[in-house]
Amino acid sequence: MVCFNRRDLGLLALRVGTGAVLAAHGSQKLAGWFGGGGIQGTTAAMEAMGFHPPKHSAV
Repeated sequence: MVCFNRRDLGLLALRVGTGAVLAAHGSQKLAGWFGGGGIQGTTAAMEAMGFHPPKHSAV
């Protein structure tokens, strides 16, 4: 029988929350969701920072 305690549930909540934040951030950068710039905006930002080639760095 599997027994979960509060620490296990707390760690699960922390991991799920962190994953949700990272997924939302990635979708902003890649797809332009949640008010992000999408691939074009990320490419422009990478080019402004001096990354070459910027599109390959953005993806």
